[in-house]
Amino acid sequence: MTITKEYIWELLEHVSDPEVPVLTIVDLGVVRGVEVKGEEVSVTITPTYSGCPAMQVIEEDIRETLKNEGLEKVTVQTVLSPAWTTDWLTENGRRKLKEYGIAPPQDEVDKSVLFSDPVVVPCPKCDSKNTKMVSQFGSTACKAHYQCLDCQEPFDYFKCLR
Repeated sequence: MTITKEYIWELLEHVSDPEVPVLTIVDLGVVRGVEVKGEEVSVTITPTYSGCPAMQVIEEDIRETLKNEGLEKVTVQTVLSPAWTTDWLTENGRRKLKEYGIAPPQDEVDKSVLFSDPVVVPCPKCDSKNTKMVSQFGSTACKAHYQCLDCQEPFDYFKCLR
């Protein structure tokens, strides 16, 4: 069997993000590139933020997934530049986040602490825009904690990073 980039990308679609398991690392946009040279595979990944503790698990999961398909010569390289941005989340990933109960990032970075009104974050359960931030930090550093003032449900918001 000839190993192709497309085949490796398909395999990576089965590697889940350990912090938000409904997302794959492809949905999340952390996979930046795939190189195939004969039987050697190199995967380049970028963390969602510097020091993200999930990256070691992601690297191990990539190696394991490819090893399970008979690929022994696998290199996983982490690059920090360009820095990951929520723009790299796929539309499918944004949809999955909402269905999972996490509000996907809005199209703007929240600079309300310094400059203006806060970003309106719709409730992923009832779509109400009548929400409030409870805490700048949610279950992980890349999320904030919100509450819907209509349905009263708490939810995480995947922060917009650019």
